[in-house]
Amino acid sequence: MRCPFCAHDDSQVKDSRPSEDGTSIRRRRECAGCGQRFTTFERVQLRELTVLKKDGKREPFDRAKLERAIALACRKRNIDAGQIERLANGIQRRLETSGDEATANQIGQLVMYGLKGLDPVAYIRFASVYKDFSEAGDFAEIAEAVGDTPPDGPGLLDKLI
Repeated sequence: MRCPFCAHDDSQVKDSRPSEDGTSIRRRRECAGCGQRFTTFERVQLRELTVLKKDGKREPFDRAKLERAIALACRKRNIDAGQIERLANGIQRRLETSGDEATANQIGQLVMYGLKGLDPVAYIRFASVYKDFSEAGDFAEIAEAVGDTPPDGPGLLDKLI
C-alpha cells in the first residue's frame, strides 16, 4: 500500500478490525519510509459496476462520489458518518446484485429513497439537486411527498429497481 504522505510503496499493518457494521475491514498502517500512520478500509466488491450517465457516457462506479453526495445532503443534520456509510453500502450492494451496469437515474432514485427514510430535510436537499428544481413550487411538491415516508427496516432498499 502506497503511503499518502511520502508515496513510499511499503507499509506495515499495525492493527486490523472489522468495521461497526461488519461490511469492511479497517487496517491501521505505518509507512516504512516516513513512519507516518494512516488507515485503509477493505471492502468486498462483487463486480465492477459501470454507470450509464444521462448523456449516454459510461464511467466506472465511484463509491466515494456516492458518499460525498449523501454527506452533502446530510450536512448539518443529526446524521452520523455510520448512517451515511450504511446507506452507501446498501445502495452499492443493491447495484452490484442487480447487474454490471446501472443508470444514474437508478442510483439517484436509490439515494432519494434511502434519504427519505433517514431524514426529510436531507431528502429535500438531494431532490432539489437531483431533480434540478427551478421554481419554489418544486420544493412544495417534494415537501408534500415527505409525508409518504417509507417504512423502516432491513428491506428498505429492496423495493427499488
